[in-house]
Amino acid sequence: MNRILPRTGSAIVTAAVFLFAVCLITDFPFGSYFVCMFLPIGYIMMAAGLHYESSEARRVAANIGMAFAVVYAVLIFLVYFAQTTSVRFGGLSAQAQELLDFQRGGLLFNYDLLGYAMMALSTFFMGLSVQGHGRADRWLKALLMIHGAFFFSCFIMPMTGVFLHMADGKTNTGGTAALVAWCAYFLPIGILAYRHFGKRNG
Repeated sequence: MNRILPRTGSAIVTAAVFLFAVCLITDFPFGSYFVCMFLPIGYIMMAAGLHYESSEARRVAANIGMAFAVVYAVLIFLVYFAQTTSVRFGGLSAQAQELLDFQRGGLLFNYDLLGYAMMALSTFFMGLSVQGHGRADRWLKALLMIHGAFFFSCFIMPMTGVFLHMADGKTNTGGTAALVAWCAYFLPIGILAYRHFGKRNG
């Protein structure tokens, strides 16, 4: 069970990231919001598996990674549950719509970026906890730790006002391309983690 659950979580991460990319490319916002609520579920399961197998010398890093994973999950669930319920069904005042509608770059959009900043910190510390056994595991460790660099852009960019142009609700082609690129980066993490836990089951 201690290997099956994180392997299942890794599969969920892989599927969620792939479907998220498909929804982005096909311009299906509801689908992307819905799929993104499964990503933190899978990620926490995957991270818990890495935490479980971490050595005593790396346990603090694993604990920190798990803590940031939970913060990430809470923020993402709040953002996307609001998009698929309150925002989707309308009835909000113009001011509330501006704050809550993800596509308008308001408060919840900024919370979304904060959530992924927390995820980046989580992957960095979970990467520190991984003990590489073979090339695939070393790649997993490296990709998790390098992903930590996304913390800076996700945390700082909302403070610069760079997303203010989204207030009109128009599609941002550059933003979509950046998200698809992120999917291309994170997809191998899910695949490598799936293989990682599979090997340990064998």
